[in-house]
This record gives sequence, C-alpha cells and structure tokens, in this order.
Amino acid sequence: MAVSEITLSAHAKVNLTLDILQKRPDGYHEVRMIMQELALSDTVTLRKTEVPGITLTCNAPDVPTDARNLCVKAALNLFERFSLPGGLEISLTKKIPAAAGLAGGSADAAAVLQGMRTCYDLPLTDAGLYAEGKKIGADVPFCILGGTAVSEGIGEILTPVPAVLDFTVLLVKPRAAVSTKAVYEAYDEKPSETHPDTEGMLEALRTGDAPGIALRLENVLEPVTLAMHPEIGEIRKKLLSLGASGARMSGSGPTVFGLFREREAAEHAAEEMKKIFPDAFTAVTEAVIKDTV
Repeated sequence: MAVSEITLSAHAKVNLTLDILQKRPDGYHEVRMIMQELALSDTVTLRKTEVPGITLTCNAPDVPTDARNLCVKAALNLFERFSLPGGLEISLTKKIPAAAGLAGGSADAAAVLQGMRTCYDLPLTDAGLYAEGKKIGADVPFCILGGTAVSEGIGEILTPVPAVLDFTVLLVKPRAAVSTKAVYEAYDEKPSETHPDTEGMLEALRTGDAPGIALRLENVLEPVTLAMHPEIGEIRKKLLSLGASGARMSGSGPTVFGLFREREAAEHAAEEMKKIFPDAFTAVTEAVIKDTV
C-alpha cells in the first residue's frame, strides 16, 4: 500500500576483507569482499508532492543537493522508469562522513530506492532493487541488503553470511580527502601479491571466532592509500595499542576501524584518539547482525 511520507535509516558499512581479483575490459574491477553493516546511520525522509520535480535538503553544507547526489540520481531513475506523477522532497540528515570509505552516499541512495518502492507501491522485488542500485554505484546493492555479506562481481553479486560478530567498532576518519579513482589506478600499477583469507574469515564469522575475525581483517587497497596518507598507518597502530583486537582501513579509505571486545574499551580509545587526532571524525558504533539468512 502506497504512503505519502516515509523515514528510513541509511547505515554505514565497513569492509572486513577487500580483495581485487582483476580489472575488467570495461574499466571496472572484479572484487571479492566481506561487507558489514554498522549501526551508524544517516536519516532519509521522503515526501511525495503534487508539484513535479525532485528536491533535496541536507544538514551538511558540503553535500551537493543537485543531480550529483546519489539520492537524487536514484529518485530520477525511478521517476523515469515508472513515469511517476508529481514530485518528491528528500530530506537528508548526515551522520556518516562523506568520502570516508563507509558508503554513506550509497546508503542514502539505497534508502531512497527502498523508500520509493514503499511510497509508490512499485512492482520491484529485492533483486529488482539491487539492479536499480547497481546503476547508481557498486556499494548500493549491499546497502539495500545490509547485515553481513560476501560481495562479488563489481559489488552487485551478494551472498548473505550468518555471522556472529561480537565487537564494538571504533571509526576514525582523518581529514584527508581520498579519490577512489586514484587509489584504484595506483593499485593497478602495482597489484597486491598477498590476498585476504576470505574463506577463513567466513568460517570465523560463522562460528563467532573473535580472534580469528580480528586476525583476518585485510584490505588490498590499504597499502596504496597509506602511501598517499601516512596518517592511516598511525591511526591503525594507535588503535591496536589502545586495545583493538584488530584494525583495518575500510574501502578505499581513509577511515580506519578498530574492533573492540568491550564497548567501554572502545569508548576510552575514542577519547584518546580525539586527543591525538582532534580533526578526525571519531565514532563508536556496533555491527548490525541480521538473523534472516
């Protein structure tokens, strides 16, 4: 049943593993990675209007509100595909930092797709939503699915993972701006000779082997981004010294996440990190585990 207004949470993600298999002829990269949804989220509200057009308002002044924004792109695609009447107002409240390797923009677009399916009672299955998400960005299908999943292809082939991840997650994003395109180009010039133990990580996740999970965190892009932004290595080392069981960069960076067995330890580490990196975004959050797989 269609509704006139809906509010959704758009959740951040981290990459527990990130592996690049090859570069495709079309320029995209074949990947195999384990993605994890986090409790940290933006808030997206959709309101149907009688006046044609799509408008976006956002609390973050540095976030574009025109067709460059993935939320607007997602809405435009569905308006065109289904010849929808009237217009749509999108209100976006950001808590996930932009350009952080946390899929904030992709999560927002995923929320728009899900919200529009409900608002307009669109005949879209979950697979149909994933296909729409793939048009917007490689991380959007996972952000629709959520939970824990293996992501393959260019990110659109998803396999849910029944995971036990009993950690609190501390995120630290330095001020550095990272170009995903530049990181992948640099990786292509010197691909990694080592690769994540994806199967070992999957087994550790299924069995709740906390030491095994922490040990197998791996991201083949981290050395590339680290060479451009040495503070990433400093943050990772400090997180480990403050008690993180494991720490890695997420996506193409620059955010580094640490896994802590106790929330109190994560909160203490967050306070210490704020003293050392006062300009960094720092947040304590939890993994979102779904029991529907």
